[in-house]
Amino acid sequence: MAKRNCYSLIIEEIFKRNFKSKSERVPFQREDITTIANALGVKLPKNLGDVIYSFRYRATLPESITKLATEGMEWIIRPEGSARYAFTLVKLPRILPNINLAETKIPDATPGVITKYALNDEQGLLAKLRYNRLIDIFTGVTCYSLQNHLRTHIAGVGQIETDELYVGIDTKGAHYIFPVQAKGGTDKLGIVQIEQDFAMCDKKFPNLVCIPIAAQFIEDSSIALFSFEREDGVVKITVEKHYRLVAPEEITDEDLLKYQHRAPF
Repeated sequence: MAKRNCYSLIIEEIFKRNFKSKSERVPFQREDITTIANALGVKLPKNLGDVIYSFRYRATLPESITKLATEGMEWIIRPEGSARYAFTLVKLPRILPNINLAETKIPDATPGVITKYALNDEQGLLAKLRYNRLIDIFTGVTCYSLQNHLRTHIAGVGQIETDELYVGIDTKGAHYIFPVQAKGGTDKLGIVQIEQDFAMCDKKFPNLVCIPIAAQFIEDSSIALFSFEREDGVVKITVEKHYRLVAPEEITDEDLLKYQHRAPF
């Protein structure tokens, strides 16, 4: 049986067994994956966590689950502590690039050998962000890469992973922490990851200004960057910008003049 079908059967049955009419939260535990797989006679995945990770970040939940969402709402999977999760109804949490947004050309400073071998995935995207200082350009803050793939445990949330952490200093001397989530290929950005980054900053960097950032390749190989804030406990997008890395000669005088007259926001 294909992995995707196997995962779908397991997650469908977990939801079905725990869902109650009009529920907006459906809790379950990691060990349920083993129980359900055995009950269905489905081969148990080697990595149990990948079943949950797949539907949190890559795949769409099966239709049998999504059709039970109320209008304007969507089911997501949230961590709720060690090996505990819950399907939760939220307002349309997917982060999708605005195809009508103007883009900015940036001279590509990626070393040729990196360009030659980089893949169109999150590692390739993180490399392009780093070599081209796109986090600095996007935020207007001088930034430094602090750590890649930070894995940490947050009470009440469980283990979380942040793709890269940047620290920054602005002209006033204020210090910032920028947790970055990067998605390449078909992986999708989700609000859950941003919520977790806020929780991580609250715990690990309480005295720094926390601004989570999400990055994603767009189909035409441009890069979309988003920043976020919390408004009444709800994550909201504050800024979205699109950048295209090009050879220096591809940036024309007309481009530069256009950028000079753009609104500063």
